[in-house]
Amino acid sequence: MTFRQRHLLGIEPLAPDEITTILDLAESYVALNRQPMKHARALEGLTQINMFFENSTRTQASFEIAGKRLGADVMNMAMQASSIKKGETLIDTALTLNAMHPDLLVVRHPNSGAVNLLAEKVNAAVLNAGDGRHEHPTQALLDALTIRRAKGRLHRLTIAICGDIAHSRVARSNLLLLGKMENRVRLVGPTTLMPAKVADLGVEVYDDMREGLEGADVVMMLRLQKERMDGGFIPSEREYYHRWGLDAEKLSHAKDDAIVMHPGPMNRGVEIDGTIADDINRSVIQEQVEMGVAVRMAAMDLLARNLRAEAEPGGVMV
Repeated sequence: MTFRQRHLLGIEPLAPDEITTILDLAESYVALNRQPMKHARALEGLTQINMFFENSTRTQASFEIAGKRLGADVMNMAMQASSIKKGETLIDTALTLNAMHPDLLVVRHPNSGAVNLLAEKVNAAVLNAGDGRHEHPTQALLDALTIRRAKGRLHRLTIAICGDIAHSRVARSNLLLLGKMENRVRLVGPTTLMPAKVADLGVEVYDDMREGLEGADVVMMLRLQKERMDGGFIPSEREYYHRWGLDAEKLSHAKDDAIVMHPGPMNRGVEIDGTIADDINRSVIQEQVEMGVAVRMAAMDLLARNLRAEAEPGGVMV
């Protein structure tokens, strides 16, 4: 296995072989998580602190479960009630935590780059659980594992990422990962929800849903990031669903065996029809949630190995 990283701050620093290493190890944790006894010892004796400055259900729960299944001592910090609210800076919080000698810090923050700043100030391995509009690396990795298991490969597929691209860190991380693995990526959605300089991203861009889904192997829907919008990006939710929401008619333009994905939480009847979301023959949304725990276990396992190697004389990263 090859994994040279000290932290997991984004997909951008990862080489294709490192992505494959995470996914291959995650496969073993998928098998473990389906057994009655789900515990391993990869993080035994280590301390994991989860710091979520934004609300989260899936990501925070899966990181907590992942850490506990690997034997870590896991602490969830209530950041809404932390000293940050009393005026303490992020750097001072980091230095305070560093003095407690944690081994793994899982951080979600509303500002892009905040997680990278923390990583520069602490000795622990830092995992980015989402920072502003920047990146959400473990989401892209779990999406990649879901696609690979459903399609038998993770290269030379046609993948349509649809919806609110401009505000989505999930879209950015997936663009980076899928591009590294030699896939054909399409961005589909209204022009108001496309990022600036989209033409420089090396992807195909469509504002017509049916054209964008034509012949696609994977249809990845995104949540409307209303909390990041400060203007009239869409005419109305009803009009948005009519033009860009996924329903059976639009999905019929993709390949017959195309899979449907969504990172959650879903706005049913806005981004996706509930019948499509629940279709066990097309939707892999619940599999994405399951793969999330396994991928986060694999990422923390690999970072912990590198921490231990760093602490040993002559140690070598995996």
